[in-house]
Amino acid sequence: MNELPFTEDTIIFGLLCLCLGFVFYTSSIKKGFWKKFYAIVPTVLMCYLLPAIMASTGLIKEEASNTYYIASRYLLPAALILMTLSIDLKAIFNLGPKALIMFFTGTLGIVIGGPLAILIVSIFSPETVGGAGFDAVWRGLATIAGSWIGGSANQAAMLEVFQYNPKEFSKMVLVDIVMANLWMAILLFGIGKTKKIDSWLKADTSSIEALKIKVSEHTARIARVTSLHDFVMMLAYAFVGVGLAHFMAHYFAEFLENTFEVVRNKEKILSSLGSKFLWMVVFATVIGIGLSFTKAKNYEGAGASKIGGMFIYILVATIGMKMDLSRVLENPGLLAVGFIWICIHALLLIFVAKLIKAPYFFMAVGSQANVGGAASAPVVAAEFHPSLTSVGILLAVFGYVAGTAGAYICALLMEVASQM
Repeated sequence: MNELPFTEDTIIFGLLCLCLGFVFYTSSIKKGFWKKFYAIVPTVLMCYLLPAIMASTGLIKEEASNTYYIASRYLLPAALILMTLSIDLKAIFNLGPKALIMFFTGTLGIVIGGPLAILIVSIFSPETVGGAGFDAVWRGLATIAGSWIGGSANQAAMLEVFQYNPKEFSKMVLVDIVMANLWMAILLFGIGKTKKIDSWLKADTSSIEALKIKVSEHTARIARVTSLHDFVMMLAYAFVGVGLAHFMAHYFAEFLENTFEVVRNKEKILSSLGSKFLWMVVFATVIGIGLSFTKAKNYEGAGASKIGGMFIYILVATIGMKMDLSRVLENPGLLAVGFIWICIHALLLIFVAKLIKAPYFFMAVGSQANVGGAASAPVVAAEFHPSLTSVGILLAVFGYVAGTAGAYICALLMEVASQM
């Protein structure tokens, strides 16, 4: 008979799935209390929070569980493959230069915004951005960079690569959720004033209208009823890819460590290039992109990205149970770091949009493809027009591709900034 806390993985996994099921069921209720609740509280926050509550109250014992290891080593790379095999690089480039310019401007805003925010806050509150070893704040902020450039998958990758203390991670989740949703609310508010904003930007929106027609036709063409054959093939693509990614990551990381002193020396900035986990994520993404040039990309119509999304939410739940909620507000100054960071991202986007006369649609969706990822970029895109939802997905998937590299560069810059 089991006594509290629960330590068996079968029981813990069942409880995590119960949390996810509860969140998704209640968030699907479109009236009454739950509608009002989820209008304020993001579903992804609840997917972190409920497992964190179970762990913090002693219901489950995270230290005795292997669920996070399984989710991060098996489900995460599988999700990356399933979510990138549908990427259409040609279609992304066909969106026009302004769409891609705004997307990469958003990415650049996150990459430079993190170290700049650290430098600014260090002027009046150096202890806020300090710390040493695995508790160093820059390591935690690297997880936010991963989230704001790609999404939860990239966030988990940065958490693992830079080995931030998971007990402190709840502080970073707070900053991530509060600032990302504050910015999304501002973008959604601006959609109601799109014509005025486009007029101020002097933007030509004719390409958007043409895009609506093209995207609607593509979505209708690949959609189909999913069969058992589809599920088995997606399973094969995903987990054969996972095996290959682990195999290549192991030997490539060893090669780098054996060849380069800067990687072998753990005190050097570039030592994290020797992380097998980092290269596993990179190779999984490359495999997904490679599959996008084959007929495998059509499995998006059978729900490949939805299965990948499910894997990501399982990963989110396992990360949640590693958090210690009693330490959430130990460093409220981090909210100032997050606010400055997201402001730099926003101001850079506005400046470039005005400079190149980009439509507000490209600015809003380009931003959310970074900061919100696959969870909110389609939502923002759909607010402009339902047929544009897949554009948000397309750019968000591109965010997954760019997320690991962008967040990694940002993390290195933040490490330098924290030492100045």
